[in-house]
Amino acid sequence: MDHKDLTNTIIDATRAQEIADGVHRVMDGIAQAESGAGRSAGSVKLLAATKTRDIGEILAAIDAGVRMIGENRPQEVAVKAPGLAKLLAERGFDLGVVGAGAAGAAGAASDSRAAERESIPFHLIGQLQANKIGKVLPVVNTIESVDSIELAEKIARRATMRGITVGVLLEVNESGEESKSGCAPSHAIDLAKRIGAMGGLELQGLMTIGAHVDDERVIRAGFAHLRRTRDQILASGAKGTANCRELSMGMTHDMALAIEEGSTIVRVGTAIFGERAFI
Repeated sequence: MDHKDLTNTIIDATRAQEIADGVHRVMDGIAQAESGAGRSAGSVKLLAATKTRDIGEILAAIDAGVRMIGENRPQEVAVKAPGLAKLLAERGFDLGVVGAGAAGAAGAASDSRAAERESIPFHLIGQLQANKIGKVLPVVNTIESVDSIELAEKIARRATMRGITVGVLLEVNESGEESKSGCAPSHAIDLAKRIGAMGGLELQGLMTIGAHVDDERVIRAGFAHLRRTRDQILASGAKGTANCRELSMGMTHDMALAIEEGSTIVRVGTAIFGERAFI
């Protein structure tokens, strides 16, 4: 695989149309799955997973209707955010945390029109090492990959030092596969309660990656268990858990199953952008 310039802002019309077509197909698929599951239209949010995608490709997705993006790598957040925030501001959008870092450089904080602009939430969906927390906190709204108390405490300390509150999702390894990160399902409720009580963090929900198997029943079981875990956390009434409502589950290959089992955020990359050809 080749490397690419992730700060590139220009793509040709054919590539832009490919991405737009991908966005529309995914949105249609979400709508069909919502309807089939008896869920209200718009109850599931599309997060475009933008790993290895350059600024021009991301902008094409946003131009086609994407209203939430997620990066796997903190270094890609840092590389793309300044240029992406600047060009989104020109389109009337804010990126991620309004007025922070790149968004501030684009004039979001001081612009009197900022309150009228729509914000594009920016999530970190990949693993986060402690020494990379500083790269993402100025920009991202939500860190979806919190899988331990130790990581949550480190994020909380950095957020408190900055005087901000960052959203977090507790990542749960529902499949039990060693290749996947996430806490054990049996620990999720206790960890969620402890994270909810931390200053500097807002526990917004749970995240998982579906089992990498062909058995639909196994995939569904993991998603359904995460939904029940979320419901137990909410029912506990524990401090800081009232907003633990999101279920980030479902990707390109298992999106429909996840929606049927209660997903509120689906993370889709390949179906929008095509197969990755770069690293």
